[in-house]
Amino acid sequence: MNDIICVANSRIASSEINMARVVKGGLIQATLCEPATSPVEKIKQAMIDKHVDLIGQAAEKGVQVLCMQELFYGPYFCAEQDAKWYNLTEPIPDGPTTKLMQELAKKYGMVMVVPMYEEDLTGVYYNSAAVIDADGSYLGKFRKIHIPHCAPGFWEKFYFRPGNMGYPIFDTAAGKVGVYICYDRHFPEGARCLGLNGAEIVFNPSATVAGLSEYLWKLEQPAHAVANQYYVGAINRPGWEEPWRIGEFYGQSYFCDPRGQIMEEAPRDGDAIIVADLDLDAIREVRNTWQFFRDRRPETYDEIVDL
Repeated sequence: MNDIICVANSRIASSEINMARVVKGGLIQATLCEPATSPVEKIKQAMIDKHVDLIGQAAEKGVQVLCMQELFYGPYFCAEQDAKWYNLTEPIPDGPTTKLMQELAKKYGMVMVVPMYEEDLTGVYYNSAAVIDADGSYLGKFRKIHIPHCAPGFWEKFYFRPGNMGYPIFDTAAGKVGVYICYDRHFPEGARCLGLNGAEIVFNPSATVAGLSEYLWKLEQPAHAVANQYYVGAINRPGWEEPWRIGEFYGQSYFCDPRGQIMEEAPRDGDAIIVADLDLDAIREVRNTWQFFRDRRPETYDEIVDL
């Protein structure tokens, strides 16, 4: 496996790190390791096995809070409309993958954000992410709010019901964590809700391809970080997925800080573990400089929801 370990150089001296509230964040981007034409369960098991190994490598690097890519244990199957992919669903938190990740979180003392294909009821499915604390306890889940359905190859309404759990914040051992999934990132309203709800780190697991939106990849999410003064971990899968070839998943997962500066990013190609030191105390400094929350005028924003 051609793993690439990217470690951000902290701007804080080692003597200061012990005093500051610094957590080591990690992101995993990974290529599909089993052809999408293989049996669904074979693909799922192969991708889970691959990620178990990558999670272990992240733990060796000291990662304290980790997120994987959207729908991590399969291909981006929304490139077609085929009911066979419903077989990837499982309950959260009672399904086997959540249970496995709880064991790994406890083993490594690592907070984990685990994007999966969730079954709520038979025939009612969500694009979700489970959040697990460092002691292995299940904290809750986020369900993708905004569901695209467009050509070519983004047939998500065939697979997912729109999320109905709002914008929760999870109080973890590594700080207050929020989740936004892929297409959600195009909507600043939810990103603002995450900030107002107290997020310190927001993860956006994604599956996005080169083309119209690539130039937005390093524009929108740093803008969310600036507007709301939190860290953003943006994860995108890499490579081409056969047989659909809807476009190149261009990787380039990254962390950016509350000033919108990219701290560390992965290459375009191949598997990667991205690691960065996130100084959560810096959020207060930035918010005291840019008083966006103080100067908000919510009483003037009715048109946003009225239109």
